[in-house]
Amino acid sequence: MASTTSTVESSDLDVSQFRHTPFYCEENVYFLCKKLCTNRMGDAREADLFVVFISNEKKQIPLWHQKTSKRADGLVLWDYHVICVQRKKEGEFPFLVWDLDSTLPLPLPLGSYVSQAIRPSFQISPEFQRLFRIIHAPILFRHFASDRRHMKDSNGNWMAKPPDYEAIVAEDGTIHNLNEYMEIKAADVYPNNNIDVRDAIFFRKLGVVTNDLGEFFSQIL
Repeated sequence: MASTTSTVESSDLDVSQFRHTPFYCEENVYFLCKKLCTNRMGDAREADLFVVFISNEKKQIPLWHQKTSKRADGLVLWDYHVICVQRKKEGEFPFLVWDLDSTLPLPLPLGSYVSQAIRPSFQISPEFQRLFRIIHAPILFRHFASDRRHMKDSNGNWMAKPPDYEAIVAEDGTIHNLNEYMEIKAADVYPNNNIDVRDAIFFRKLGVVTNDLGEFFSQIL
C-alpha cells in the first residue's frame, strides 16, 4: 500500500450537513451513507458505499488522528470504530474513506487513510491488530439496528450523551443487533473460512472480514 498523502478536492464540502454524535460512530456512518445518496455525492441506490466495522477479539484497536484524542498524534484505543468506504468509478482515486471522527481531510483516499490512521507499518502487539468487517451499505440498511444499550452502564446511565433522534431500527424490523457486527474474530478473516467473498460482501448480513483493508479493496473489489 502506497503511503500517499494526496487528498480529494473537498473545499466546498459542508461537513455540518452530516449528523455526528461523539462515541456513536455506527450511527454517524449509517446516516452519512444516507446523506451521500440524497445529495448525489453517492449512488442513489447506495451501490458504491461500504460500511467497515473495525475491532478485534480484545476490543482494543489503536487508530491515529482521532478527534477525541488528547495526544499530538491523535491516537485513541477504541473498542470498535466504524467508517465508510466509497468506490468511485471516475477520478484519480478509486476508493475514498469517510471518517467523521477523524481530524484528517474528508473524504480521504483509502491509501492515505490506511497509512495515516491505521498505520500498518507501525509495530504493535498482536493483541492490538485491527480486523475489518466490510458490509455493502444496502445490506447494512436492511439488517442493522441499535437501541444504544451498549452505551449504558450497569445502572442504566448513559456513558455518553445519545443522539437527539430515534434509535435505528432495521428495514427488516430488528431492534438491536450491533453486537453481531462488533464481534470480529481472527477465525472469521477471509479466506480462513472458505466463503465466496463477493457473495459475502454483497449478499450476507455480516459481510466479510479481512485483516488488510487496503489490499481487500484493491484486489477484491
